[in-house]
Amino acid sequence: MFFKKKTVWYKLFASVEAANSQLNIGRVTTINIGKKKICLAHTSEGFFAVNDKCPHNGASLGNGHCTVEGSVVCPVHRYHFDLKTGRSKSGLGSYVEPYPLETRSDGIFIGFEEIHWDLF
Repeated sequence: MFFKKKTVWYKLFASVEAANSQLNIGRVTTINIGKKKICLAHTSEGFFAVNDKCPHNGASLGNGHCTVEGSVVCPVHRYHFDLKTGRSKSGLGSYVEPYPLETRSDGIFIGFEEIHWDLF
């Protein structure tokens, strides 16, 4: 196979303390990483990342809010998306893409699956 999927990791924060100081529990924000817009949420269970664009009408989920149940809520039509799975909790068949986060000794990282050309 000439194309291989590979997870590429990007550093979001230098430490958990830095992340906590920039995004309080119960809050969401939009961050840009390369060409991607990500909705980053901080819940009592930790940090979660999903695609920032609501699949219903394209609104920025980073302008919404997160719930105690672990959902991000679209600011326009109030659709709820589970931060762990990305699935709609509003009875729709739509979803947003969740991204893996890793906490390491040198910071918090987000992973994107990318396709790479590999001849050998």
